[in-house]
Amino acid sequence: MKNRTVARQLFAETIDMDGMPVRQPFPTQLVDQVDPFLLLHHHLANMPEHVVPHKTGVAPHPHRGFSPVTFVYRGGVHHRDSRGNNSVVYEGGTQWMNAGRGIVHSERPPKDILERGGVQEIVQLWVNTPAAHKMDQPEYFPLTAADTPTVTAEGVGIQVVAGALEQVRGPIKAKSPLLVLRLEMKAGASYTFPIPQTYNAFLYLLDGAVQVAGYGLVEGLHQVIFNQDGDSVQLTAKADTRALLLAGEPLNEPVAKHGPFVMNNQTELMQAMRDYRMGKFGILIED
Repeated sequence: MKNRTVARQLFAETIDMDGMPVRQPFPTQLVDQVDPFLLLHHHLANMPEHVVPHKTGVAPHPHRGFSPVTFVYRGGVHHRDSRGNNSVVYEGGTQWMNAGRGIVHSERPPKDILERGGVQEIVQLWVNTPAAHKMDQPEYFPLTAADTPTVTAEGVGIQVVAGALEQVRGPIKAKSPLLVLRLEMKAGASYTFPIPQTYNAFLYLLDGAVQVAGYGLVEGLHQVIFNQDGDSVQLTAKADTRALLLAGEPLNEPVAKHGPFVMNNQTELMQAMRDYRMGKFGILIED
């Protein structure tokens, strides 16, 4: 196997998202997307004791044309949507939603967030949907930690959410070929990750530090984007580290974005806004 070289390293700056502080390594002025990945947000917050969980978090809002994915690291996320889905995913789980032709959903802390320590840490990823599937029926997949297959090596634990690693296949059926891995590495542990040569790939560190073979040290809250010049990535942990390794076949399609809608041109964006105003995404009334 040949290790990929690093194209760019980005720091996850803090931005304000409707009153919620999140770290965003991309998009930036330097990197708009890592096709097919559109955005990554890392949120960590302590829940004040006076907060009512079902009135905080992210209120009902629409999506069309991509998959918002939430990796839960601490606490939990209560998902409700206009298709009738209603579930809570806790630490180690993943919520995957293919928004398709249109859906309204909310993401709130669970009612027992304070009993579970009062800390919520999540990473949200936006995955673009191929043009041929943007108007598919919406789908929602709550994946618990217990139902996520894991590959283990000395000092390394890898949750396989989508795609395959060492004949272990993740249960999420994405709309395009992806490899989605949640990594935990103990200091001193090393692992070589095979990545299909045609995929774009990046690594995001929630914390810790790793040595990327052929490049150097990468510390927590940084993202490294790999060149498409090899079929593997070798990491050695210099501290206990949590990270996401994400790779996918690029769509190579035009992207038109406006708020919660991701389509291929401005006409489709206008249609998405019109359809939402007309109620075609359904209605979400939270209980």
